[in-house]
Amino acid sequence: MTKAAVICRRELAAMFGTPLVWVLATVFALLTGYFFYSNLTFFVVFGGADFSSGLWRFVFLDYRLAAMLVVPLVTMRLVAEERKLGTLELLWTFPVRDVDVLLGKFAAAVIAYLFMVATTLVGPLWLGALHGYALGPLVAGYTGMVLLGLAFTACGLAASALTENQVVSAMLTYGVLVFFWFLSWNEAALGEGIAPVVMAISMFNHFYGFAQGVLDTRNVVFMLGFTGFFLFVALRAIGARAWRGTV
Repeated sequence: MTKAAVICRRELAAMFGTPLVWVLATVFALLTGYFFYSNLTFFVVFGGADFSSGLWRFVFLDYRLAAMLVVPLVTMRLVAEERKLGTLELLWTFPVRDVDVLLGKFAAAVIAYLFMVATTLVGPLWLGALHGYALGPLVAGYTGMVLLGLAFTACGLAASALTENQVVSAMLTYGVLVFFWFLSWNEAALGEGIAPVVMAISMFNHFYGFAQGVLDTRNVVFMLGFTGFFLFVALRAIGARAWRGTV
C-alpha cells in the first residue's frame, strides 16, 4: 500500500468516524432529493413526458448548488485542523512526501463526495423503473458532477492548506466558488471585449454543458485544469509550511 493510500485510509477513518460527514451526507441527500422531486413534478406538469428535453438540466443545475454548499465543509478540516492540533508537524517526522500527504487527503475528500453523490442515484433509478429514458444525458450530468466535485475539493484543500482555522478555510472556499459562479451572470455588463474571456474561465459556465447532456472535451479539460491548479497551490502551501518548520 502506498503512503498516499495509507493517508487516505487514515483520513476516511477520521471523516466517517465523526458525525460531520454523516450529517453533511444527510443534508446533501435531502437537498438533492427535494430538487429531484420538485423538478420532476414541475416538468411532468408543465413539460410533458419527453424527459430528454430538459429534466436533467434542471436537476443537475440544482445538484451543483448542493455540492457547492457541502464540499467546503468536508474540506475545511483536511489540513487546517492538523495544523491547529500540531499533528501535521508529527506527520513530517515520518518518511512521507508532500505530494503523498496532498494526494491522500484529496482522495479521501473525493471519496466522501462520491459517497454523497451516489445517494442521488435513487431518484433516477426509481424514475427509470417507471418511465424509460435515454441514459446519455444522465451520464453526461453525472460526469459533470464528478468533475465539479474534483474542482471543488481541490479548491477547498488549497484553502485548508493556507490557514489553521477551519471556518476561515470554509469561507475562503465559498468565496472562490461564489466568485466563479457569479463571474458570468451578467454578460451584458462585461462588454464585448472582456465577455468571451470571462465566459472562458467561468467554471459554472463550463458545467452547463454537462447539465445539458453534452460531453465536450473543452469542458472536461477546463475542469481538470482548474483541479490541477488548486492542487498545485495546495502542494506549494503545504511544502512552504514544512520547509519553514511551522504548522
